[in-house]
Amino acid sequence: MRTLIPALLLAFGASAGTLAQAQSCGSGGGATVCLTASGSANSNQLNWTVSGNVSRLEVYRDTDADPAGRSRIAVPGSSARSYADTSANTGTPYWYWVKFTAQGGSYNSGAATATRGTACTPTAITPYISANGSWTQTSSASVTAGNSAILGPQPVTGGSWGWSGCGTSGSAREQTITPAASCTATATYTNSCGAKSTQAFMITVPGSMRDLTSVQLSQQMSPAWNVGNSLDASPNETNWGNPLINQQLINAVKAAGFKTIRLPVSWNQYADANGNISPTFMARVTEVVGYARNAGLYVVLNTHHEGSWLIPTYAYQASANARLAKLWTQIANNFKNHDDYLLFAGTNEVMVSGDYGPPTAEYQAVQNGFNQVFVDTVRATGGNNAKRHLVVQGFNTNIDSTLNGFIKPSDSATNRMFLEVHFYDPFNFALNDKSTIWQWGAIATNPAVTETWANEAYVDSQFQKLKTRFVDAGMPVLLGEYGAILKSEYDPAGTYRTYWTRHVTKSAFQRGIVPVWWDNGYDANHQFGLFNRSTGAQYFPDLIKAIVDSAK
Repeated sequence: MRTLIPALLLAFGASAGTLAQAQSCGSGGGATVCLTASGSANSNQLNWTVSGNVSRLEVYRDTDADPAGRSRIAVPGSSARSYADTSANTGTPYWYWVKFTAQGGSYNSGAATATRGTACTPTAITPYISANGSWTQTSSASVTAGNSAILGPQPVTGGSWGWSGCGTSGSAREQTITPAASCTATATYTNSCGAKSTQAFMITVPGSMRDLTSVQLSQQMSPAWNVGNSLDASPNETNWGNPLINQQLINAVKAAGFKTIRLPVSWNQYADANGNISPTFMARVTEVVGYARNAGLYVVLNTHHEGSWLIPTYAYQASANARLAKLWTQIANNFKNHDDYLLFAGTNEVMVSGDYGPPTAEYQAVQNGFNQVFVDTVRATGGNNAKRHLVVQGFNTNIDSTLNGFIKPSDSATNRMFLEVHFYDPFNFALNDKSTIWQWGAIATNPAVTETWANEAYVDSQFQKLKTRFVDAGMPVLLGEYGAILKSEYDPAGTYRTYWTRHVTKSAFQRGIVPVWWDNGYDANHQFGLFNRSTGAQYFPDLIKAIVDSAK
């Protein structure tokens, strides 16, 4: 994505205290029900949201996660959105489902679990780490391989401690660790009345690769943000009106609550006739990656705007494969010693220029081939790239095309791969600056300025398909781009844009999908910018808050 494309685009945890969990969703009949459960001293409290129309709701319970043998415990009204299970036994874990009827069919929410506790309240843990001879109140630290650090959470007295991870063991409150690789230690404190609380300590060893699957890594990456129209601009970084990317900007993105940046880069324009990338440009990209790493952010580094040669047809396949391998060999070798906070993404929105119809079998096959070339090329460079988390794309990053034709590349590394798709639906609301469509979703008041087909249920259904097909199978999804342009001529306060953003972000996050907002740097009408690229100042604080709060 650059700016608005003025043409049709295929966008196409239980303790004795209260414990809440993320929503667990299920869809069917044009509706989606997302359930949460939490235990308290008096009951297990169930809450759910409903997108779409349902005519009947039923609450089921079991003592295991297998729905076979579950029992119905309540039939609330179709407008109910909560239920308190006061018959739950104290200390017994229960699993719950909301069965719903929509359009004559019966469907189920996902399972949510809770344990009814006692009135004992868990004790808050205050994390402390000594990494350089002095104590700092923090839950994270960077430790050079071979050096030691001391983890010393508080309270000092009153209960007992348990540990796991990073070489910790036993019941001592203070733990000395000497990590060889980045790791996470978890302290569990049991207070005098028996309530448990936990505290994670994230220890980073520069240059190391943690033993994390891509699904586990994805759980640390949301929300995310694109620094678009800069290193992907042509013919140079500032030619599309954005200043040079700087540390102040990246620090501001981190401070706002983002955890990952996606760094679009157009490499081929900086390569000579033989495909050799300019050392000066390689150094500049390395510098920007360093800005993000300094700020404690994950980085997804890709190839972008390569459509002039990365064409998914048999006629261009051999030459495109060769050039793709040439570029990624150089990129991967340059970053082979970087740790797992750096991910590589092979391509971007690959398509045949001007062809916005469903992809042919040929197009799908060649794109799947590009993914395989990318994976094989990066793995062949060795070093940390042998285990680096890689991101591959569905055709044109379109959800439906991906579901219909994507084939996962073979990989010498296990569970180290993401799938990438993009989302700008509905087009007339999210992307088309010529359209008078400016309202969206359940809060819309005028059908004439609303595309009712792409509402909350549609969003939930698209993302649920990705969760079922890929995330649940161990391949997390990166929503590498999403966003809606500002339409101040109709919606000066940005009410519908914020509502759309909140729902899309939350729906993706709840299904294990990492949402990455497309920011092209511009705050004008019909643009996507969130931050001033020079100072890091926020253009739209409410919109940024909606993104960050929806990914918690």
